[in-house]
Amino acid sequence: MKVLVIGNGGREHVLTWKIAQSNRVDEIYVAPGNAGTAQIATNLAIDSCDIDGLVDFASKKEIDLTFVGPEAPLVAGIVDRFQDRGLMIFGPDSKAAQLEGSKVFSKDFMGKYNIPTAEYRSFTRPAEAVKYIQDKGVPIVVKAEGLAAGKGVFVAGTEEEAIEAVNSIMIEERFGQAGERIVIEEYLSGQEATVLAFVDGETIMPMLPSQDHKPAYDHDQGPNTGGMGAYAPAPVVGESLMSDIYDKILRPTISGLREEGINYKGVLYCGLMIADTGARVLEYNVRFGDPEAQIILPLLQTDIIDIAEAVITGKLADIELSWLDKKAVAVIMASGGYPNNYEKGKVITGIEEADNQDNIIVFQAGTAVCQGNIVTDGGRVLAVTALEEDYQSTIDLAYQGVSLIDFEGAYYRNDIASKALK
Repeated sequence: MKVLVIGNGGREHVLTWKIAQSNRVDEIYVAPGNAGTAQIATNLAIDSCDIDGLVDFASKKEIDLTFVGPEAPLVAGIVDRFQDRGLMIFGPDSKAAQLEGSKVFSKDFMGKYNIPTAEYRSFTRPAEAVKYIQDKGVPIVVKAEGLAAGKGVFVAGTEEEAIEAVNSIMIEERFGQAGERIVIEEYLSGQEATVLAFVDGETIMPMLPSQDHKPAYDHDQGPNTGGMGAYAPAPVVGESLMSDIYDKILRPTISGLREEGINYKGVLYCGLMIADTGARVLEYNVRFGDPEAQIILPLLQTDIIDIAEAVITGKLADIELSWLDKKAVAVIMASGGYPNNYEKGKVITGIEEADNQDNIIVFQAGTAVCQGNIVTDGGRVLAVTALEEDYQSTIDLAYQGVSLIDFEGAYYRNDIASKALK
């Protein structure tokens, strides 16, 4: 069969890598892809948000199955358009994608269906937002309402930081239209964790719990990023807590969406805060996380094509998820300056050497090919993923892989997965 993957990041590289393992797949295309996907598939000069171009290509090329990696085309209705043309596509439609596309929609939805989350208010006027912050006190969380590539969340420890976040989003328009409205939330303390699940509208199959590291620097310091590394399975989500998450979050989310006339199909991402009182939802995403995909998919043994078809056709209950009995750790190597300004075009060395090590896989994200060299082309450049029997060995192996790779300005956190050891 012919498969199309939409996107150009590390998530799309690991998706392409996983799809290539299926003996059912003959051809893989990635739009637009990166230097990593080019090694195992055919990259296309079609932007991931060029829905007309993608629909036309899939139709003319008779693509059998399409995977959507990033959130923007999902929110823009790519699934609806593909379905209108009779094309099979994996992901939620535009109605369901509101869970990620609009923080106000998702927070109102959680309130309506009693899904545990932080107290919140939404604002369209900066002065009213500032007054709310002054009344509530700090710490407090300020979020751009729309899509901001994982960078629209500010955890403010002082009133000045909170007001600066409001001004950055609403007055300076750092995130454009995504910041015309903001959500201000109660600060939740505890450990963050992620639970992803395959959903076919009725059946929900959770994946292994994982833990992302969003702050840019060691010990969870610095600005929020799209994620500086992750590991799975995360011991902070034990068997009993996973059962609670299923009963109190996953099941009510899918049944609540059905009440709203939304048939959710695809991957549901629940970003959670874990405390002594249980789990509360920080955010929903409507696709694989990045970098969570770079640790979850290497541990998944079940054919991703079989899973996707079962999700689309409503037969997920017939699938059994099988997992490697190993730990996975991914360390993100980023461009100097990320998540703020950074330079591109820095030559990367050592990827092949690291990739050739046993139990190390280097997934490329912000990369491109220039004059025969692989060069940096984004903020998050590589995810160096290791698989081993225990957490310490896996951590050590991941950083061994990192030590073999170099590019000007490269930086990474040194404490990825250290919480698993505690």
